[in-house]
Amino acid sequence: MFKLHSEYKPTGDQPAAIKQLSDGIKQGKKYQTLLGVTGSGKTFTMANIIQQVQKPTLVLAHNKTLAGQLYSEFKEFFPENNVEYFVSYYDYYQPEAYIASSDTYIEKDASINDEIDKLRHSATAALFETRDVIIVASVSCIYGLGDPIDYEHMIVSLRPGMKKERNEIMKKLVTMQYSRNELDFKRGTFRAKGDILEIYPSDESESAIRVEFWGDEIEKISEINPLTGKVIATRNHVMIFPNSHYVTTSDKMERAIRNY
Repeated sequence: MFKLHSEYKPTGDQPAAIKQLSDGIKQGKKYQTLLGVTGSGKTFTMANIIQQVQKPTLVLAHNKTLAGQLYSEFKEFFPENNVEYFVSYYDYYQPEAYIASSDTYIEKDASINDEIDKLRHSATAALFETRDVIIVASVSCIYGLGDPIDYEHMIVSLRPGMKKERNEIMKKLVTMQYSRNELDFKRGTFRAKGDILEIYPSDESESAIRVEFWGDEIEKISEINPLTGKVIATRNHVMIFPNSHYVTTSDKMERAIRNY
């Protein structure tokens, strides 16, 4: 359930706008417009509409700056719910180009912001886990990210007591674009020693997952500090999401190779 937290109450034209727009959404209207000058409380009005309608919400902004502002405001309005941020992860992008006059080829170059990439994975994970989700995104979200069905099928679900071989899980992680790294344990990597497997999920930046085995059975799952290894909490269930939005199944890859 979306629960709005604010010391203010709708005033002026806001109550009528909230009711009219909420009723329109419930009636299935595809297009509605809320007009208002800067500072008239449009974001607060939309927050009230989200609480009234109780549906997962996508908020589109035309640039990162506005998206960041809206993300901050909605986080304050809905501290108990999942407010996520989904914008382009490029700090810098230079497409490949050819200058005919000087016969110069410029290769593609890009710089990816790791924190924004983590937030994109967090947004995707939230959509699979719950319905009380608000995604604040820039227009770059309209570009394809691969097949969501493939992405869902690649998710690894782990619980204590499950019969799972450690090596089987490690192979699955590799297909999910995770890499094994015993020295530089960072987001999107895993490491293994004896009967302990530690995974740094793609949607986390401050905690990792430790899976302890007894033979071919998962004995214990813990949330740990990735720097110190200290246990933060014990988990009864974890879902590990792919490290790339472009993952696909081996069947599709083999079919594509055959048909190429």
